[in-house]
Amino acid sequence: MADTNPVNEPDFAGQLEAWRVRMEAALAARLPAADAVPARLHEAMRYSVLGGGKRIRPALLFATARTLGLPEDRVEAAACAIELIHVYSLVHDDLPAMDDDDLRRGRPTCHKAYDEATAILVGDALQPLAIDLLVRDPALPDAAAVRLRLIGLLCEASGSLGMVGGQAIDLAVEGTRLDIAQVEDLHARKTGALIRASVLMAAECAPGLEPAHREALARFAAAIGLAFQIQDDLLDVLGDTATLGKAAGADREHAKPTHPAIIGIEESQRRVRLLHDEALESLRPFGDHAAPLRSLANWLLSRRY
Repeated sequence: MADTNPVNEPDFAGQLEAWRVRMEAALAARLPAADAVPARLHEAMRYSVLGGGKRIRPALLFATARTLGLPEDRVEAAACAIELIHVYSLVHDDLPAMDDDDLRRGRPTCHKAYDEATAILVGDALQPLAIDLLVRDPALPDAAAVRLRLIGLLCEASGSLGMVGGQAIDLAVEGTRLDIAQVEDLHARKTGALIRASVLMAAECAPGLEPAHREALARFAAAIGLAFQIQDDLLDVLGDTATLGKAAGADREHAKPTHPAIIGIEESQRRVRLLHDEALESLRPFGDHAAPLRSLANWLLSRRY
């Protein structure tokens, strides 16, 4: 198995933090001012988006850009767009009609800090803002065809065949017994689709990228997206609320179909390792240039929150 010891990459934690700080500033600059009318909605949008978080999807975008020799400025707007979609999904998932969560990123969820109607509107507003960034941001590639493909990737990943469809399936199967193939299909939609889009949106900004390299990145994203979700499921079982920033044990409480529930903790951990190896193998065509993506994959495997 490939070495996954984060000690071998002492600088990467600092890089992740630098990307996180960059994203806080980039998102803050692109959100409406809190006192702009309607002020309560804009305040709640900023509360939800700027409330912390690992910013994993933007990190994947930046790491892919570096692998392909792109400056981070070139993909920053795309990173913001995908994070806005991710945050909207969290705000809506936390609602009483869905997962009914009180805590997100160590703070009250949006509907608890404000109210349910405002939380719904926050999600509604973040979606068009994400698309607008891909249409208007001057740093993205100028070509209309590239911008249309970026919009298409984001819409496909977040719609009924991707993230939203995965959430619908997740709600429908609570308390039922799925086999592992069904669970992995669910995760490929609910979590994996946006992770895949994060990698491929950066690839779309790279002029002249060979189709074989794009396919290699797609394989990497599929493997790391599933590994990330299984790791999340494991942390829900093995972690604690203070560390996670959200209620531990929520999957079990809602009788959600997860890898630990179906194949057990040890086999789930083994599956994460196998997927991690698959992800790293897919990066072989990029040689040393893929060091940022390899480091990020290693961090995702070893994280505890």
